[in-house]
Amino acid sequence: MITVVGTGTGAPLSADVLAKAALVVGGQRHLDAAGLPEDVRRIALGSLSPALDAIAETLARELPVVVLASGDPGFFGIVRVLAERFGPERLDVRPGVSSVAGAFARLGLTWDDAVVVSAHGRDPRTAVQVCRAYPKVAVLTGPGSGPAELGARLTGSGRTLVVVSALGEPEDERVERVTPAEAARRDWGTAVNVVLCLDESRAPRGPRTMAGPAVGPGRWALEESAFAHRDSMITKFEVRALALARLGPRPGDLVWDVGAGSGSVAVECARLGAAVVAVEKTEDGCERVRANARAHDVDVSVVHGTAPEALAGLDDDPDAVFVGGGGRELGAVVEACARRARRTVVVAMAALDRVPEARAALARAGFGCDGVLLQSSRLAPLPGDVTRLAATNPVFLLWGERAPRPNEGAVQ
Repeated sequence: MITVVGTGTGAPLSADVLAKAALVVGGQRHLDAAGLPEDVRRIALGSLSPALDAIAETLARELPVVVLASGDPGFFGIVRVLAERFGPERLDVRPGVSSVAGAFARLGLTWDDAVVVSAHGRDPRTAVQVCRAYPKVAVLTGPGSGPAELGARLTGSGRTLVVVSALGEPEDERVERVTPAEAARRDWGTAVNVVLCLDESRAPRGPRTMAGPAVGPGRWALEESAFAHRDSMITKFEVRALALARLGPRPGDLVWDVGAGSGSVAVECARLGAAVVAVEKTEDGCERVRANARAHDVDVSVVHGTAPEALAGLDDDPDAVFVGGGGRELGAVVEACARRARRTVVVAMAALDRVPEARAALARAGFGCDGVLLQSSRLAPLPGDVTRLAATNPVFLLWGERAPRPNEGAVQ
């Protein structure tokens, strides 16, 4: 058997388990703290391959192995790798308290409503977008994806970062509450366990029956009446339904809504779990977007400016972009968005004359292009308890998609 023991914030190590082990594998600090007998073979984890091969050799001789891990090794931990290599039936897992549970406990906060995302050994981009989209997030950090890197990309987001280091070590444990800008300026060393990212103005409410973020919306493509708008200048729900299907917003994504108007598309993408930036050229439009985001309890970052110039100030490339409207600069706007979009661009236009330049802009950026003309008629009551069909204005919806970039895929 392989006994996998969670250390640090967990229960104390069993001397009996260690005394019987022919091989002990773990991080160097875990090995140093374990008080191992001198004759026990030990391997400090660096690259996994040598350790896994040594475990296989020891098991082939029918000798016991102990693996030391931090906290709960079944939670973003080594249990997954061991189970894949040796089979779960060979594992005796003895979990400790996970660093996430320990961190929230230090603050006296529940974490059944938190989103947990790992940036350890991963591009921190997904963690950053999850932090922007949700009010309570725990980020498991690693080299190059620590508090400073998160803070640099979350500056101005209104979030509070709580950095928890050396968790479970009485003399060295630190719990520090900082702004993202303060986090970005510091060297945090190697003892960081987890970073909590909190939007304390949007504390989750109500009783819980399921762990994790709040259940996603039961409906989308909401009626226009669900949003504040000016003179019916809003993407109609029929158009919005198909636009959302092509945008595919999901947790870990960043979506731009360019020419946001009322922000109905931005808000709906945020309701589906994406981080969203809305770019709008009018001040009253920006206020409407903010008001609609508040009404639907989502976070939408609003940029007051005119595209394509305003897009140059956005640091992170989006996964998907929705372009609304159809002014004279449409071609330049679409091309600027397509140059930076990681996955798709969707364009809505009322004017037939704008379609060729939008298609050409997508093609110049290397996107394949498809689209439809959407024409719908809604049921409308007439006197005498009868109903007619009321036509809405036709809208062209174009979308372009790029081939997946290397290492892109579902959130891990």
